[in-house]
Amino acid sequence: MKNQQEKFTSLKDFYPYYLAEHQNPTSRKLHFIGTALLFFILGAAIYFSFYYLLFAIPVVGYGFAWVGHFFFEKNKPATFQYPFYSLASDFLLFFHLLFGKEHFNPQKIKN
Repeated sequence: MKNQQEKFTSLKDFYPYYLAEHQNPTSRKLHFIGTALLFFILGAAIYFSFYYLLFAIPVVGYGFAWVGHFFFEKNKPATFQYPFYSLASDFLLFFHLLFGKEHFNPQKIKN
């Protein structure tokens, strides 16, 4: 696995690094909640034609994730260096958690 100083050239290479930066269970839960709220806000904005709600999506999505990084993971979000890979990985992690391919507490599974 590459470290943060090396450049990633594909999502396939980036995702293992992303997972390594998301090992704290509380951080994973915050990422999951933020992404779930993102989908909820998107759906409500479209269904009710409240398009101004779309402005809340980045605040909610990144807000929950960044709290997870700064207070629980104690690392810098990969969004700053790899915005597209990071966003795609946020969605991958959300669906992997939702369908059980990943776990909210990865350390517990490994032990």
